[in-house]
Amino acid sequence: MDTSGAFEETVVFLDYFKALAEPRQRGKVVYSLDEVLLLCLLAVLAGAESIVDIARFGEKKLALLRRFRRFADGTPSHDQLGTILATLDAESFQQCFVSWVAAVTGAPAEVIAIDGKTSRRTVDKKGAKAPLHMVSAFAARQRLVLGQRAVGEKSNEIVAIPRLLDMLAIEGAIVTIDAIGCQRAIAAKIIDKKADYVLALKRNQSGLHDDVALFVAEQKANGFKDTATSRQQTIDGDHGRIETRTTTVIEDIAWLQARHPWPGLETVVIVDSTREIGAKTERETRLYISSLTLDAATLGPIIRSHWAIENSLHWVMDMVFRDDECRLRTANAPANFATIKHISHNLIRKAPGKDSFRLRRKVAAWDDDFLASLITA
Repeated sequence: MDTSGAFEETVVFLDYFKALAEPRQRGKVVYSLDEVLLLCLLAVLAGAESIVDIARFGEKKLALLRRFRRFADGTPSHDQLGTILATLDAESFQQCFVSWVAAVTGAPAEVIAIDGKTSRRTVDKKGAKAPLHMVSAFAARQRLVLGQRAVGEKSNEIVAIPRLLDMLAIEGAIVTIDAIGCQRAIAAKIIDKKADYVLALKRNQSGLHDDVALFVAEQKANGFKDTATSRQQTIDGDHGRIETRTTTVIEDIAWLQARHPWPGLETVVIVDSTREIGAKTERETRLYISSLTLDAATLGPIIRSHWAIENSLHWVMDMVFRDDECRLRTANAPANFATIKHISHNLIRKAPGKDSFRLRRKVAAWDDDFLASLITA
């Protein structure tokens, strides 16, 4: 990736993307990769939602772009941008992203939530190509994307999650995953990388689930008299809703470990929820397995923090970045555009101030100096 002639203020950021291989023939390169990346990133930060938007941003903001790179030949058309994003190696781009985030965040994340999201309009009906499904790792406390892997469909998350974990430095972290990630190989990978796990347990692991569910039912029936537990109850209420959650942690599971030798398995966690909305009451019981030996007061918030990836990432990608409306379908373009949006998400999230995410993005469109500050801070 050529950075000749780069200005000092952006070298620090773009330096992490030097390893990207140039997919175009050497003699046919008009716009360097760092110019293309900078254009795409600034445009998305300022509200661009498509390749056409990015190309128009380049036309209108050439003076701004030249504060950071030469752009001697102006900016690429939307067709040229589409071709570059389609041919750029998506896996290498994601690995560069991971390296950048690791440098930005510094200390390892405490809780890492892993979950998948589908960009619904990236489906190619003519070519029978499934929509882009991206599995992301999200730092629950810092609210930053740590890495991502593109997969063909949701069922491929089982393969993608170990590969995503291989990309990340997770030693000392707690990894939370929903039921699709409740797999022996994934648990083993997390333990091998000196981290811990909390995995949602459902019927995709039918033998383990049925044994745990029967045990829990028996213990509830006799008031947990036969086993040592840690329990905590919390009550939350807003907008006319009252939710009572009881978290129960059971460490006395030698019998379960003998029947189901899962790597690192130490505890079973039960979360009983009661939601009252007006005259309506809903009850739900969720089961988890974990390598942690922590009390309920500590494990309960860790389990709840998993939903940060839904509320602070997936929701933002849909409602702010309009991810579900993205129509890119060609080759690597959907995955690479998703990575650009994740870079933008992290840069906006790190910006100082109390403005909402949506308002920060609007200010980036209105104020060139604020937009520039997002990539030079």
